[in-house]
Amino acid sequence: MKSASISEIKQELANASPKELLDLCLRVIKYKKENKELLSYLLFEAHDLPSYIENIKKEIDDQFLEINQSNLYFAKKSLRKILKITNKYIKYTTSKEAEVELLIYFCNKIKKSGIRINKSTALTNLYNNQLKKIRAVVESLHEDLQHDYNKEIEQLV
Repeated sequence: MKSASISEIKQELANASPKELLDLCLRVIKYKKENKELLSYLLFEAHDLPSYIENIKKEIDDQFLEINQSNLYFAKKSLRKILKITNKYIKYTTSKEAEVELLIYFCNKIKKSGIRINKSTALTNLYNNQLKKIRAVVESLHEDLQHDYNKEIEQLV
């Protein structure tokens, strides 16, 4: 089955009644947890981005407490899981500032965690790739924000 284009879907949604839209939304969120999380964000949290970012930071903190640091293999798996979840939340916001702030926070947590990332090529690459990603996003921001975030990035290097 071929999917319709976004413009075709948009046109159909514009012609749908409010009840049909409600039914469609409920049906879409029923099948994927990620769809439900995105709709929850859009309905309940999108209006207060700073609060949403703080909640994500608390979740990151909680996940860092659960990292098994006895073995770099387990630490690597945990860090990848935390990063995957963080990127999912970043995708919901579509805000460049939120992306930079959360990725900087993630890198700060790695640095302060005591995990020996220099002992593992995979962890070193994971960390350096996040720094590259942060720098790329910062380049697209306003000059004042670039200056502020570049100060924070320098502390991560």
